[in-house]
Amino acid sequence: MERNGVKTDSEIRAEGMAALVSALGAVEAERFVASLSRERFDYTEWRRTHLPQMGFTELSKRASD
Repeated sequence: MERNGVKTDSEIRAEGMAALVSALGAVEAERFVASLSRERFDYTEWRRTHLPQMGFTELSKRASD
């Protein structure tokens, strides 16, 4: 249940997993999640190399669309 337009962590996880399953299929989505647990994961470096470079304003706009 969103409060003041902000999703709960549980809602974000559920939507994120649904997006992964939609994009990758169930097996590959599970493999992706498992790989994050097995390996040392540096989110900051991953964001630099795997997510589009955009400023906070653009990121915020896309997130709210």
